[in-house]
Formats: sequence, C-alpha cells, structure tokens
Amino acid sequence: MNKGFENKVAIITGAASGLGLAIAKKLSQLKVRLVLFDSNDDLLLRVKPELEGEIKLFVVDVTSEDEVKKAVDEVANLFGSIDILINSAGITGKTNIKSHEVGYADMKSVLDVNFIGSFFTSKHVLPWMLKNNYGRILHIASIAGKEGNAGMLAYSASKAAVIAMAKVQGKEYAETNITVNALAPAVIRTPLLDTVPAEQIKYMTDKIPMKRCGTLDEAANMAVFIVSPENSFSTGFTFDLSGGRATY
Repeated sequence: MNKGFENKVAIITGAASGLGLAIAKKLSQLKVRLVLFDSNDDLLLRVKPELEGEIKLFVVDVTSEDEVKKAVDEVANLFGSIDILINSAGITGKTNIKSHEVGYADMKSVLDVNFIGSFFTSKHVLPWMLKNNYGRILHIASIAGKEGNAGMLAYSASKAAVIAMAKVQGKEYAETNITVNALAPAVIRTPLLDTVPAEQIKYMTDKIPMKRCGTLDEAANMAVFIVSPENSFSTGFTFDLSGGRATY
C-alpha cells in the first residue's frame, strides 16, 4: 500500500493544524511534494520544520475565489501538475444552539469556509488534473453531513453540501482517471474541538458505539489511502470514519 506517491504534488487546505497537518505529515513521509494552504501564516511557518521534503507555503483565504485561483495557477506553473487536492479547511461556527437561534452571518461564514472553499479549490484544480489525465480529490466532510447533529445546523448543512459535491464531481470526472471522494469522520480529537461546548462533544461522542473520539492518526491514514494511486475504483463515495455510528 501507499505506492506511487513519490514526487506527486498535493495541495492541502487548512494544512497548518488539525487533520490537514496530520495528513501533510503522512504524505511528506511518502515523498509527496506538499503545497500547504492556510489563512494563518504564523502557523504555517511554525509547522513547516515538522514536515519532510519539498514544502511550499501559501497564505490563502479559501473563501476568496481570486486568491484560490491565483495560488492554484502558481502551484501548477511551478510544478507542472497538481495530482492531489485535500480540502481540510473547516470551521464549526456556533454550536449547541437550536435552528431558530442560528444567525445568518454565522450560517454564511460556515458555508463559505466548509463548502464554498472546497468548491473554489476543486473548480480551479480540476482543469490542471484534466490536462494530465490524473487526479485525486478528497473533501473532508463529517458524519454530521450524513445524519445531522442537533445544535449544529450550519456545520451539518455545510458538510451535507460537501458530500453532495463529492457525489456530483465523482460522476462527472469518472472517465478521466480523476477520483473525487469525501471522508465523513465522527468526532476527531483536533484543536477544532476546543471551540465546541463540552455538552455538544458529549452529545456526539455518546452516539459512537466505540464511545471515543477518533484519532488524528486514524483519520490521516484513511485520507492517505483515499488519495493513493492504488485507490482507483472508488469515486463519488463518502468513506466512513465514525467508530460504528454510520453503517451504510
């Protein structure tokens, strides 16, 4: 497993922390040429020494199509190809609140980062993948996008949109040697959890038959398989990483 990664070019969004960073570490060990997108330049500089091989850093706001297109084109012109895109940038927004309490500004900001950001990156990476007749795209979704988490309307809706996008794109590019999949974790122990109320975390963890959070290693290992050259016959699919919560 994990063959054929050497010298592949991978863009990872939200790469300065959490799952994005964990995936970057795994791919760097496999000699992937990494391009890290994040809005936090200080964090990007801080994590770079933790990675092996060739690393390029881009401060990018994924909710800005102009910034995304400029960065993607620069990466493609620099390396000649973009082989892998992993959309890991995400926010939860306000949680542990009922739907009638959700503000428009919060709903919009969560949708912009989680869904629109993934749309922009895939939109501008896909033409470069089509030129080379190869690509692996992974959108990080959530079990909340499959089942809906009470108290998390904005987050659940944004991740449901991500899952739908993976299904559509998977079908659209199925004959081009480009696969597009999603990953739907349950609760993963990341810094993002620090922004979520304890009662919301308990609500989510109680639904997991394994009665625990997933680990970053578990999530990163699954992500690496999904974007591997060997995973060539799965597309438009949402992979489960939920400790038994989702069984369909």
